[in-house]
Amino acid sequence: MSSLLPAAVAAAPVAAGWGVHGLWLRRQLRTARRDPLTGLRTRAAFERAATRTLRHGPAAVLVIDLDGFKHVNDTYGHAAGDHALTAASGALTEVLVGRGGIAGRLGGDEFAAVVPAPHDYTVPWLLRGLHGALCAPLAYQGHTLHVGASIGASLTAEHPTPHLPLALRRADEAMYAAKRDGGGWHIADGPTPSLRTVNGRRAGRRGTRGVAA
Repeated sequence: MSSLLPAAVAAAPVAAGWGVHGLWLRRQLRTARRDPLTGLRTRAAFERAATRTLRHGPAAVLVIDLDGFKHVNDTYGHAAGDHALTAASGALTEVLVGRGGIAGRLGGDEFAAVVPAPHDYTVPWLLRGLHGALCAPLAYQGHTLHVGASIGASLTAEHPTPHLPLALRRADEAMYAAKRDGGGWHIADGPTPSLRTVNGRRAGRRGTRGVAA
């Protein structure tokens, strides 16, 4: 018995070290799943969570692009742009709270969300509220920042099967339609893509060659 006690005492720091290491790994994993600026899910983490959400019933898949963001960056600096991005993420989170929705930052000033939508007639109301929250004037170091938003939505109830890549593509096309109209929101009409693609992405979208969106 007495010979086992020193061994147990010696092993305790090792066990504690592994516990701390495990905690550190879990924190690193959580950090990798979150955008460091906005706290929203990264693209990969969003796609995984969104795919799970679509299995539970009809939903609205949204793609959101901020309007006037480059002007804010160029006029007031990148810190002001970061302020606009964090405000947008806050608006997304606030609107989605209580609705079972999730949101992610796809990159730059582009976001995506999935919101359960068992009744599609409620989606326009949701989009109006989200657009108003995203477009609210922002106070920043004595200035008022004005950032708009173009929102596209695709309703998975209109799709043969809940397929996230197709829903995101249709939501992106709807977002582009809203942007061409000067901002606001637009709901895609069915699951059939309406615009040509380049390497599987809408022509003109960031990351493709073509006319800029």
